[in-house]
Amino acid sequence: MSFWRSWHRPLVLFSASMAALAVVSAVGLVVDDRVLVGARIWFKPFKFSVSFIAYGLSLAWMLSLLDRGRRAGWWAGTVVAATSAIEMVIITSQVVWGKRSHFNHGTPLDEALFDAMAVTVVVLWLATLVIAVLLLRARIADRASAWTMRCGVALALAGAAVGFLMTRPAPGQVRGESPVVGAHSVGVPDGGPSMPLTGWSTTGGDLRIPHFFGMHALQLLPLLLMALMALAPRYARLADGRVRARLVLVASGTYAAAFTLTLWQALRGQPLIHPDAATLTAAGLITAAAAAGTYGALRLPTPTTPPQGKDLETTPQKGLTP
Repeated sequence: MSFWRSWHRPLVLFSASMAALAVVSAVGLVVDDRVLVGARIWFKPFKFSVSFIAYGLSLAWMLSLLDRGRRAGWWAGTVVAATSAIEMVIITSQVVWGKRSHFNHGTPLDEALFDAMAVTVVVLWLATLVIAVLLLRARIADRASAWTMRCGVALALAGAAVGFLMTRPAPGQVRGESPVVGAHSVGVPDGGPSMPLTGWSTTGGDLRIPHFFGMHALQLLPLLLMALMALAPRYARLADGRVRARLVLVASGTYAAAFTLTLWQALRGQPLIHPDAATLTAAGLITAAAAAGTYGALRLPTPTTPPQGKDLETTPQKGLTP
């Protein structure tokens, strides 16, 4: 399809390479029975490659919508693709050698590879921040599309930043002495009992949960807007672009609150599937606020006469299309 040609090509090519790696990793899960830190050894590159497919394509599409700063956006996207590729090369190489990639300080080479990964993650985060600023400044006529992209990339940045918390020494670990420094589990060692498919801990907190949840706002919020636009022909309220914009803002606020809740839960060493009373109360308040916000977004009256004789929200706009 022709619209693909306007997408950021390095990110599209990177996503295609991740699709190939996902296939290789899936085969590895079948034919390689090695286990590392409580999980099949090819599970990490499989998860990372699938995640990067969605992340890369989302940014590639968003960058195509910039009306200014396109050159800066191209370079930022290219940096994201390059640093992500370096990270995946290191992760996959360590899998082939039968070693863990993250938090590994066992040998000088392992430590150098993990340090290189840490640098790529920081550079990737900064490049995504540049893209976020460019999207914030972009003049996108459809407000729902504009806020979907801005909130999505902001939440993705917050989710990615959770990774920095994982590099802190866990209890009993000492920088410069321990072969492993850092952990994704809180309150329990890495590699313990976990949920199927995700591998998230069932006995303690797990920082991978808010990390995953935040980063994939970049896909879930646009999917929500696509659903609203698909339903617009059947429901008159959704045909109004202002109503869709309000619903996107409500969804983004709810998503941010849920992300904060999962982070708070993980930092307290609490498994996702075993919430305490405080977590359940907070979840109930978030749900109530989301319901009230949705009701208000749908019920709030909108002007019947467009300003300047032109309704910018109902004419075709550059942004998401159903």
